[in-house]
Amino acid sequence: MHFGLFVEEMRQGVNQATAFDDAFELADMAESWGIDCVWLGEIHFTPSRSVISASLLVASSIATRTKRLHIGTAVQVLPLNHPLRIAEEAATLDQISKGRLEFGIGRSGVVRTYDVYGVPYGESQARFHEALSIIRQAWLGEPFGFEGQFYHFANATVSPRPYQVPHPPIRMATTSLETFSIAGRAGLSIFVGLRATELSDLQTQLAAYRQAWRESDQAGEPSVYLRIPVYAAKTEKAAIEEPRESITKFFRRQSELARAAVGRAGAGPADRRAFQAERMANLSYEDILARKVAFGTPDQLVDRLTELTTQLGIDGILMEPNSGGFIPRELERESLRLVAHEVLPNFR
Repeated sequence: MHFGLFVEEMRQGVNQATAFDDAFELADMAESWGIDCVWLGEIHFTPSRSVISASLLVASSIATRTKRLHIGTAVQVLPLNHPLRIAEEAATLDQISKGRLEFGIGRSGVVRTYDVYGVPYGESQARFHEALSIIRQAWLGEPFGFEGQFYHFANATVSPRPYQVPHPPIRMATTSLETFSIAGRAGLSIFVGLRATELSDLQTQLAAYRQAWRESDQAGEPSVYLRIPVYAAKTEKAAIEEPRESITKFFRRQSELARAAVGRAGAGPADRRAFQAERMANLSYEDILARKVAFGTPDQLVDRLTELTTQLGIDGILMEPNSGGFIPRELERESLRLVAHEVLPNFR
């Protein structure tokens, strides 16, 4: 079982320099405590939420201060940059880290980011697939050209090639039923989450993913990592009460982000988006605890994560340590220590 630490949110009330220090401290802890990978989000134009807009630069810094820890992107938003540039920077990071890059990709559901960049969100799906095709070809290190709807070039040879052969592991974020089938047919490992969906829906989507994988005769086995808020405390009461404010505000914000995408081209059916937004907005704290997170004592977390592993057939967990950003630093670190020392060994 892969255990990763998802780093995206900044603690509320800190300045930007401290936010970077916090991220590096979390990476140092992950390195020391046996966590497999630090996964970095990519958030643009939201200074109250995150300073990690240039995730590959942050990943390079983590690579130079660690020896064992893998560094992942969760996700690199492919439609927002030229794929040749992404290929160069990701391969450079893989070389710097001596093959510790995990390349997570997606197109993001935050439509405002596309608006600011001047990229139509309705083009995001097509741009994503063109970009992925280009990146894979670029990593071969041979001259090639491309003539697509959005990208046109000739005689490009990307250097360096990745350290890993043929390239770093690629993992795609999936949210809608259509993208699950697309990922399965392409033989891509995936990320999933429970933010905007329910366990039963996710089970149906994963069945479609695995069926598409089998029907397309892909080599290897499908791989699914679940991203989920995780919080540990020594008592059940503390595990429930300490993250209450943070996770409640987190889901309120997620509902607002989903609502902002309703009716936008490329965002899927408007009624589905609106339903997801309202469902998140109407979650009680008891709903969140039961259906959206893994909070508890170490023993309770072992049970909860075992249950999720069995129900979803996942082979990895990406822990969100401070969704919402309102958990104090000392409590966040103690939670991570308990998970690393008292929960993870049960899955090794």
